Amino acid sequence: MGYLLYDKSREIEVDDRVLAHLQVVIVDKLRRRESFAINLRDDGATVTMWVTVSTPIQFIYAGNRQPRINGAWVQLLAGEASLWGTLELLPEPVEVLSDVAAVATPEAEPVG
Repeated sequence: MGYLLYDKSREIEVDDRVLAHLQVVIVDKLRRRESFAINLRDDGATVTMWVTVSTPIQFIYAGNRQPRINGAWVQLLAGEASLWGTLELLPEPVEVLSDVAAVATPEAEPVG
């Protein structure tokens, strides 16, 4: 479990995998100078934070390995944030791997 540190005043515990996906979306929105709200659960309560380019925000990971990013989840999170103006933590969709190598089947040799 890592932490999202918001404005040096709010530390919210977040699973490293979730945090990595939130980081991709948040950094992308801030890179485009977009302000937005983010809703996260903290100690059983929902916390809404307003994020702008001037908001100090840190992503603190507990693990020693960067989680693999699920592009479909990033798109889902970013789409929700763009549509409603609020980044909501949605369940991770099943990732479809498009770069899976095709299994080669031996060609049949002509008979005769």
